Amino acid sequence: MENNNITQNNKTYWDANADLWFGTTALPAYGVKFVTEDDLHLFGDVSGKKMLEICCGSGHSLKYHADRNAAELWGVDLSHKQIENAKAYLKENGYTAKFICAPMESDLDIPTNYFDYVYSIYGIGWTTDLQGTFNKIASYLKKDGIFIFSWHHTLNYCVAWSCDQRKDILEQNQLIFNRSYFDEAYFTMPVDDSEIILCNRKISTYINALARTGFAIEQMIEETDKKTMESVEDDSDKAKMARMLPISVCFKARKL
Repeated sequence: MENNNITQNNKTYWDANADLWFGTTALPAYGVKFVTEDDLHLFGDVSGKKMLEICCGSGHSLKYHADRNAAELWGVDLSHKQIENAKAYLKENGYTAKFICAPMESDLDIPTNYFDYVYSIYGIGWTTDLQGTFNKIASYLKKDGIFIFSWHHTLNYCVAWSCDQRKDILEQNQLIFNRSYFDEAYFTMPVDDSEIILCNRKISTYINALARTGFAIEQMIEETDKKTMESVEDDSDKAKMARMLPISVCFKARKL
């Protein structure tokens, strides 16, 4: 499958469906059924800092940093509709940012050795060139700059609830592997009467790509939030799964 075709397919999806995802999975949240920035404090004090968001979506994470006195905001997204939403949302709240509508893999008009933080909240997995994207992100950061990103945990796409109710074979409410952890091939997924194209990268793929770029990984978090873990009322499949394995994963790395 050609990378350009994958990118165009996903751009078409987001241009058509951006409004459906307005404000979802944005800071302080890092992901589904996952600990938040209020728990982790990965960014710390961003006062006076220059921030670049990859896959900025509707702009809610940019506003989160603006509310905390970040000095400069930039956002990149492949969807013009997402950029339109982000511009309008920030304007409504009295903020502005510099936006670039382009795939993250592209050669972008972004200053190098400039940003204190580059981050992506549930966006980095859309890249068709992980190593190239990490290399570009490193070039945007100052020395000792911080790169933070979250995404679906690999196991999230590898396991499912068993449909076999025969107790002599499998117990009810048992998770089974329905996809190989090692399979990083692209696949299509139906969403909102359309489809997206993704691949499911191993955790080691992310770690090794960061290392090759010259990042030092400071934290890797794969932790379900306390509310979900302790809930006796939320009996949804997602909650039950989250109590058994991480749904999301988050990395914090420093440019050496």
